[in-house]
Amino acid sequence: MTDWRTLTLALSLLAGTTLFSAAQKPAGGGDSSPGTAQSRPSSSQDPRIVFESAQRALSAGDYKRAESGFREVLKLDPKSAAAYVNLGVVYMRTEKFDAAIKALQSAKKLAPSMTGIDLNLGLAYYRQKEYSQAIPHFARVLEADPTNSQARYLEGMCHFALDEYGPTAETLEPIARDQQDNLAFLFALGVSYAKLKRAEDSEKAFAQLVLAGGDSPNMHLLLGKAYVDLYEHEKAEEELGKALKGDPKLAFAHFNLGVVYQRLGKLDEAAAEFEKEIAISPDEPWAYENRGTIYLNQGDADHAIPLFQKALALNPKMLLSLGGLGKAYMHKAQPEEAIPYLERAVKLQSDSANMRYQLGQAYLKAGRREEAQKEMAEAQKLQAESRHQQEEKISGQLPSPQAPTQ
Repeated sequence: MTDWRTLTLALSLLAGTTLFSAAQKPAGGGDSSPGTAQSRPSSSQDPRIVFESAQRALSAGDYKRAESGFREVLKLDPKSAAAYVNLGVVYMRTEKFDAAIKALQSAKKLAPSMTGIDLNLGLAYYRQKEYSQAIPHFARVLEADPTNSQARYLEGMCHFALDEYGPTAETLEPIARDQQDNLAFLFALGVSYAKLKRAEDSEKAFAQLVLAGGDSPNMHLLLGKAYVDLYEHEKAEEELGKALKGDPKLAFAHFNLGVVYQRLGKLDEAAAEFEKEIAISPDEPWAYENRGTIYLNQGDADHAIPLFQKALALNPKMLLSLGGLGKAYMHKAQPEEAIPYLERAVKLQSDSANMRYQLGQAYLKAGRREEAQKEMAEAQKLQAESRHQQEEKISGQLPSPQAPTQ
């Protein structure tokens, strides 16, 4: 996954995403025929009344009271899918995404045909950057309603975040006519077309991006990011420079410029850009990781370690930071410190020959020979598979040998 996609996805998150909330009332406390007051449940015991009160709180933005109300409904009526859905909405709006996913999964079990739940589940996973988990939920919404532009948009952006350029283009193209002013959409589609060697379509998408964005810093940032992805460094530097001229504190602009300098071997300039990005976006992990990588490549493990640790504190799944910490501690001759980080890296990406090799080296230095041999053998196997796949790409798959005919 390409780390700088974060900005594009942050922009796309604001483009028409709405939450589905359920208005269906719980089944408990049903209407009874008129009778004495003692024959009817009190308002505090009637789940329908509690539900309506919680819905009003949700609409008013009183999320604490709404959460308490929907939880009370579930005590009175544990099979209320509507209460779980709305509880999930409360957690989504308060950015408690793990809790939202749990509530929405409970709702889905009770109401499997309610596709609005899938839309919310997909969005919760999307917000967590768990794009592969989000895609099946958006796909189910589209299967039920192919005209749902929100689900289509979000699924397409998930594919883009995963570098799945074919599915990105295929998913987004049907709504392209309605997204001609959406910079994030045009960026994703333009980059995908370029990666698919559809040069004419890519040029059209980028031309529309320029038209829609005008001479704004955001437009120059997105166009610069596109050139970064396409390794057109001179154009990237030019566009990112324009973005920063218009807004010196524009988030992700210094980061992407740092990536350009890093690729060109201008490490001092790259380091300076990453440090500027850290000052502007202290809650984003990418600049910490790249700055740490420069320190590590310069042999300064002591300065690299805290930067990698900060990146992992912000996002525990930063593969390069895990590997970087492993390398840094190995550089300091501390294999026992390196091993837990390298084990986490291999768990995240088990098909990485490089990570498995590094882990094998750490095991060897720590005297764990049997584990070292296992990891080194797996690394060699993965390298051989990679070479074979590359050979097939270059020369095609060779036919199986056949016995000569008589």
